[in-house]
Amino acid sequence: MRAEQAYDECERITRQQARNFSYGIRLLPAPKRRALSAVYAFARRIDDIGDGDLTREVKLERLENARKELHALDQHGGDPVLLALGDAAQRFGLPLGAFDELIDGCRADVLGASYETFADLHHYCRCVAGSIGRLSLAVFGAADWTRDERVADDLGVALQLTNILRDVLEDTMSGRVYLPAEDLRRFGCTLRLDGSGRFRDGEDELVALLQFQAARAEVWYTRGLRLLPSLDRRSRACCAAMAGIYHRLLHRMALRPRLVLRGRTSLPDWEKALVAARALAGGVP
Repeated sequence: MRAEQAYDECERITRQQARNFSYGIRLLPAPKRRALSAVYAFARRIDDIGDGDLTREVKLERLENARKELHALDQHGGDPVLLALGDAAQRFGLPLGAFDELIDGCRADVLGASYETFADLHHYCRCVAGSIGRLSLAVFGAADWTRDERVADDLGVALQLTNILRDVLEDTMSGRVYLPAEDLRRFGCTLRLDGSGRFRDGEDELVALLQFQAARAEVWYTRGLRLLPSLDRRSRACCAAMAGIYHRLLHRMALRPRLVLRGRTSLPDWEKALVAARALAGGVP
């Protein structure tokens, strides 16, 4: 298999499975679009291991196998994702160690980690999302890597905090609680469910908790969106579209937090396309 064919497969995966990120990725010129699709395809492979129905032992084994593959990309064995990722790493200098952090974050999920403080949660967010921010920055191109790497990491944290808010009911039903225990105590919440799958906590207390988490995420968007002026036009449009979709989703949840208590909030495709079009025109999310 040639690199071009491998990239085609990564782009197919991205189109089919990156429900939010694909709106931004498609705004990039072909070389960057292909490289970021390879990053996404491998990250998706890791996420699917952690979120699948396999036993804990098998998941941990497969995550370690993915780590071995990451550090031996020249031995791809015809695997299109590994082949494309290896080519992209050479072309764009991808900080592949960021994938090790993603794997560590997925291991924490498999092992059922919980988070006492926001500092604990921040470390997790940095592993599973800040890592992707740093990999994306390598594809975009950084004017000042030391400065921009930190900001890209911050933007990844903002997106992950949005994910946690969006999925709070779904995660709780799966036995995962990401909100810091100190915050639950502060607002008098337990996030326990009754027999019908609804939170047992009082709705007013839950709404106050969710609004607090939304305000915290907004702070991280303020930090992370400082990355945009450092990027070239097409990379800026890509980043603005991806961040803009999540930022708009956060605003929707902050305005109507009771919806979050009943299921996953999402944006319709037309709204995502509108955000991407505005980003291409130079709009800021």
